[in-house]
Amino acid sequence: MYILSRFFTHQLLTQIGVGVTLRGALLVAPCLILIKCRLKYYWTTVVSHSYCEHMAIVKLAAEDTRINKIYGLFVAFSVLGFDIIFITVSYIQIFITVFSLPQKEARLKAFNTCIAHICVFLEFYLLAFFSFFTHRFGFHIPPYIHILLSNLYLLVPTLLNIIVYGVKTKQIRNRACKIFHSKDAS
Repeated sequence: MYILSRFFTHQLLTQIGVGVTLRGALLVAPCLILIKCRLKYYWTTVVSHSYCEHMAIVKLAAEDTRINKIYGLFVAFSVLGFDIIFITVSYIQIFITVFSLPQKEARLKAFNTCIAHICVFLEFYLLAFFSFFTHRFGFHIPPYIHILLSNLYLLVPTLLNIIVYGVKTKQIRNRACKIFHSKDAS
């Protein structure tokens, strides 16, 4: 029975992963259509970010952008909401499995890894939250702050993943310590 429930959970999570990918494609495609079909005139063609995204293009438009802004807010809130729900459900399943491990050392090791994952997710969503609200509602915030937050939103989670999982992997941590200690000695 245990193996059957684990198999079912694995299949369910696989289907959710496929659904999340499909969701991303279904939510992004209308953004492109809304930009292409509705927005014809722009104040400028220079995007202020180092990358192109829907709301940055909408801000350049010299036309009524209410529908684009409403859709942008819908996408942002629905993606964030679905992600939080699915991540929470996944971690509940993971914690149930971790706490049912027979050995205390195995439970502690698995729990420690889960905490590192949760910290990375929290950091990602905090950056997403600040980036989102400064872009939508931060009218008196200087443009370079918007650009900085946007770049941090894209780069920091990736870099933090490398650092967190690198520090948690004993071989990588030992090698990094050797590299830094050998430079200090010379």
